[in-house]
Amino acid sequence: MKIGNVLVRGMLAGLLAAVLAFAFASIFGEPQVDNAIAVEEAGAGHDHGGEEAVVVSRGVQSTLGLAVATGAYGLALGGLFALAFAFAYGRVGNLSARATAGVLGIGAFVTVFLVPFLKYPSNPPAVGQPDTINQRTTWYFVMVLISVVAAIAATVIGKRLAERLGSWNAVLAGVLGYIVVVAVAVLVLPVVNEVPDGFPASLLWNFRVASLGTQLILWAGIGVLFGVFIERSARRVAQARA
Repeated sequence: MKIGNVLVRGMLAGLLAAVLAFAFASIFGEPQVDNAIAVEEAGAGHDHGGEEAVVVSRGVQSTLGLAVATGAYGLALGGLFALAFAFAYGRVGNLSARATAGVLGIGAFVTVFLVPFLKYPSNPPAVGQPDTINQRTTWYFVMVLISVVAAIAATVIGKRLAERLGSWNAVLAGVLGYIVVVAVAVLVLPVVNEVPDGFPASLLWNFRVASLGTQLILWAGIGVLFGVFIERSARRVAQARA
């Protein structure tokens, strides 16, 4: 399979998955954002240092803005996913193209989003202080980098140990090594507590669950759809060679 064809399928899968994620975010996520803004406007949130001019209306942000941002994000993730698949296919066991895409989708969701999310969960608009936003963003991406590098290292080491320990034990060793690395990172990296006193706990919980659900749908969609696309492509290539 040519890398260009793989990349196109990945971007298409990312775009279609983004449509599903946008629908979920519109139904479950945006109402939580509206509630958080209402809390902030009512004075339950903390002071952000003065009012700022509204460049884009809330209605545009929650519809067109969200759609464009989600679509661009899905395209980018789909392309990166395709490149990761091209590297992993045939190197992580005797898995079919669809199975490789599925495993890669699960692994990407866990390493790229879930683990960093557990350390630095997303916050609604009324949560966050100007002097800690940049700091929190920096540490979040540091956590993402650590998680991804640890996952790649665990995969490489597990593959090298497979001949000596067997496939199952090698997988367990790789997973354990990854858990140890990210656990140390979680303990060492600083805690950024931005939640103001009096902010509704149920609203914060609902917002974070919606964020988690949106990302889950996006990554699952990419993995499943790309698996279908690439399996069909691989089948056509095999038939052409027969």
